Amino acid sequence: MAEPQQENVVFLNDKEIKVADLSDEQKYFHSQIIDLRNQKARIAFQMDQIMPSLKFFEEAFIKSTQEKADEVLDTDDG
Repeated sequence: MAEPQQENVVFLNDKEIKVADLSDEQKYFHSQIIDLRNQKARIAFQMDQIMPSLKFFEEAFIKSTQEKADEVLDTDDG
């Protein structure tokens, strides 16, 4: 036997409200909030990947410029 379908609910100020009981405008706002929260989570996940990669390339760039400066200084001394 199939289990009864659970209704979607929203918690607002510690009150449980069934999504089915919301007005069309409230359902729209609710959908926007859910989508924006999902986008925020995806962006945070991407930032967790981007920041270490950015740091790696910044450090590699700095190291390469220091190595080039050292080469130039060594050439000038000779």
